[in-house]
Amino acid sequence: MEEILDVVDEKGVPTGQQLSKATIHQQGLFHQTVHIWFYTNNGELLLQQRGATKKTFPLLWDVSVAGHIAAGEAIETAALREIHEEIGLAVNTGDLYKIGIFKTENEHHKNLIDREFHHTFICELQVSISSLQKEAEEVADLKLITIPEFKKDLMNNPQAYVPASKGHYEVVFQAVYHRLEH
Repeated sequence: MEEILDVVDEKGVPTGQQLSKATIHQQGLFHQTVHIWFYTNNGELLLQQRGATKKTFPLLWDVSVAGHIAAGEAIETAALREIHEEIGLAVNTGDLYKIGIFKTENEHHKNLIDREFHHTFICELQVSISSLQKEAEEVADLKLITIPEFKKDLMNNPQAYVPASKGHYEVVFQAVYHRLEH
């Protein structure tokens, strides 16, 4: 069944229009997503390798969990749903710490223009990575990596990762460091 999403304007304000995800991507309309970065209490980040059949960035490493916010769906509800769907983990809204909204634009080809507002959260991973259940179509693999190792790999091997601005990553890293200090 085709996902129906809310269209937002270039400032992230809902327009009242609801269209299929395919139509939104074909027309290059802005829409909303959730991104959840999981971290461990010893400063590792959980990365997801995108599934081989994904239309965008197949097999590249990415944020722990990400997905579209359905039409009329609350942001936190979408985050909890995506976490459960992609890695089989149930968390509570209170476990999520929103760290920002990031505007991105990627023209993959003429019929796939992705203009998104990523509602971005961090969340402590309180279970072992081996207990996570990958959704086969969405997630090829999962790994834990320390922030210093991740920074180094982003510099030395950027083609292995979904493109993101250095500023975006720095916000994530600083938010995780702040949570670990408290």
